[in-house]
Amino acid sequence: MTAPQEPPAGPQPPPGRSPVSTFVEKAALVAAPGTIALALLYYFGSLYIREYYSTLGVVPEDLGMSIQNVMANSTSAIFLPLCVLLAGGLIVFLVFGWLEQALAGPEHAVRRRAAIILLLAVGIAMVFLGLPALVADPVVPFPAGWPRVFMPAVMVAVGSTLAICAVHLRLNQGTGLRARLRTPDGDRVWLAIGALLIGLLTVSLFFDMAQYAAVVGHSNARLDAERGYKRLPAVVIHSRVPLTHNARDIEFKDHGSANGPYRYEYRGFRLLAKAPTRFYLISRTAHYRDGVVVLPDDGTAWLEIRAPGRTPGATSAAPASRPRTGSPDRW
Repeated sequence: MTAPQEPPAGPQPPPGRSPVSTFVEKAALVAAPGTIALALLYYFGSLYIREYYSTLGVVPEDLGMSIQNVMANSTSAIFLPLCVLLAGGLIVFLVFGWLEQALAGPEHAVRRRAAIILLLAVGIAMVFLGLPALVADPVVPFPAGWPRVFMPAVMVAVGSTLAICAVHLRLNQGTGLRARLRTPDGDRVWLAIGALLIGLLTVSLFFDMAQYAAVVGHSNARLDAERGYKRLPAVVIHSRVPLTHNARDIEFKDHGSANGPYRYEYRGFRLLAKAPTRFYLISRTAHYRDGVVVLPDDGTAWLEIRAPGRTPGATSAAPASRPRTGSPDRW
């Protein structure tokens, strides 16, 4: 007599997960978007700095700015477009949520199909009109200035958003959980179209924000020049030798050999930037196209640096002490 067979074992439960692995996965969900955000901040900040200093005649690569400094400048480049993007995204989600609820149910199937066709047609048309304008002359005659710079990418972004809404309405027109989970061949095509449209939306927004960072850098450089570089610190140069420059409205004094080795004094400069081996100076009355004065940091001169808004030589600003030896104080 055979022994009774044991019933087949049921499915084994999944092995327990350690708290460490769970924490690592959750940390990865936060670290990956954070890394992308930091990379974008650095990229837009570098675009802003490059355009700002290039407009004023300074080589940005010569400045050797730190990563923290570059990222700090990115706030001036992306604050406004980021706020507009968030506000626009909120409006789109609210309007689309209302539209999806209004077209829900089998009684609105005809209207839902018409909305899908309309949104998809308008969105694709806007994408095909905006894409050529990103690389060539605009197909649509945009006005000169900022509209011609930003509107092509905005048109692609808006068209992609409308088409994405149409794809979402098409994929979620079934009722019931089981119908939503199935992905037939037709739905796979729509999923591929939606992924392509999301890529177009991302690229267009990235392109527009990069354009904005460059335009703001150029505009801020011109604005600082028109205001007399008031945000830049004023400097007084004490030099061993006469300086050769073409800057305007610079006061020069020769204190004579009895007043020490740094006998030549120059007033009226602003410190535009400091590289590891040189100073970039500009006259307080210079135009942004006038160029800068490059002063080597080799010991032939030392600089008094005053806070922005203070005039060198004013009674409220205490002058820096003049060095007594041949080793200059440099800031």
